Amino acid sequence: MTIKDHKSLQGSKILLVEDDKSIRLTVSESLKGEGFEVLTFKDGLSASDFIGENTKNDVDLIILDLMLPGLNGLELCRKIRNEENYTPILILSAKDNESDRVLGLEVGADDYLTKPFGLNELIARSRALIRRSKRNKKYIEKTQSIIEFNHIKMFLEECRVTSFDREITLSPKEFKLLELFMKSPKRVWSRDLILEKIWEIDFIGDTKTVDVHVRWLREKLEEDPSAPKLLKTVRGFGYKFG
Repeated sequence: MTIKDHKSLQGSKILLVEDDKSIRLTVSESLKGEGFEVLTFKDGLSASDFIGENTKNDVDLIILDLMLPGLNGLELCRKIRNEENYTPILILSAKDNESDRVLGLEVGADDYLTKPFGLNELIARSRALIRRSKRNKKYIEKTQSIIEFNHIKMFLEECRVTSFDREITLSPKEFKLLELFMKSPKRVWSRDLILEKIWEIDFIGDTKTVDVHVRWLREKLEEDPSAPKLLKTVRGFGYKFG
């Protein structure tokens, strides 16, 4: 792992569920010494309550002992996955036979480490799971939530747009219009079709409203709105982006 990778994991939050006080303290201190933030729980029920009440707690990894009082590790792991929480889970267990490892993985764990274990191996596996999860999240965000074209970025879930990394304020209709263009670069859109897509069938008015909104977009996104390079007019047909 490079120094850059190591720094990118600094401050990652780990939830440690372990009923053995000695192991809990040793693992927690070792992880904190590596720059991780650690939340500790000594039983499955309290950990389950925390996870259920804090769905947006930004936990990057759950380290979970199997033999827990109240709610055991397998039950907790299954519950977490049933709630569509896909935070990576590393199971710790004194059971080292293949059937137990397979069962742990089948209920949704991402990795399985048997006791006794070396702290260096635990830390290495933790880093690997967090690093993989962060890469997956970036990929999902890039492919599903962000549209890019040249210097323009649309963050769909956040309903915001940047140009040269500068925040651009758009009205809801301007945002939808830009999204339509950026999802289909080079496509020519007629004014009537734009009205149908953006204003829908209950719109009362004429196509001039499209021209007005295109002009507003140009004023906000183009370096020279009078000579647009992104949002172009295709005479006799309509508009295209790119």
